[in-house]
Amino acid sequence: MTEAKTDPRILRTRKLIMDSFIELSGKKEFKDITIKDITTEAMVNRATFYYHFADKYDLLEKVLSEVLLINLNCDLIEQNELNEEVISNIFLAITNFQNSLSNRCHRGYEDTIARIIKGQLEIIFYKMLLKRHSTDGDEALKMTAVMLSWGLYGASVEWRRSSEVPPEEFIKLAIPYITYGINFDSKN
Repeated sequence: MTEAKTDPRILRTRKLIMDSFIELSGKKEFKDITIKDITTEAMVNRATFYYHFADKYDLLEKVLSEVLLINLNCDLIEQNELNEEVISNIFLAITNFQNSLSNRCHRGYEDTIARIIKGQLEIIFYKMLLKRHSTDGDEALKMTAVMLSWGLYGASVEWRRSSEVPPEEFIKLAIPYITYGINFDSKN
């Protein structure tokens, strides 16, 4: 079954279903979108839909995760050190992601969006911290990754809710304090 997932036809069908869902979410609220709507838009049958996704919540999660990963440009971020530029780029990616959702489907998706963003960021930060501090305790690095992910997500929510300044300026204020904590050597 793993080999079948790499079949280009299967990947195209999956993308077609996801794109159809994105198209529908621009027209309807999530709660009003049915499997029939999705399959009609994608021109596939229900069995095909259920081959790829457990239900519309599974589809939602996978669509949001994929869009976020594209926004984060994970390959580029995972190759870099955790520094001011990377933190700023991650923050900008999150705010761009949230802005791209705001008109279409933000209402009613907040918990799912938050969980996806924080989960993806935890993985990215943990990998970056592990590169830099491979001898430090695993639990400490995991906790630091959680704190960074929740902190940046929270900052993006605050920016979206109340800021009058561009996201670049907003995050610039906090970066020296964030990087000081990241660069602080606990052994000295």
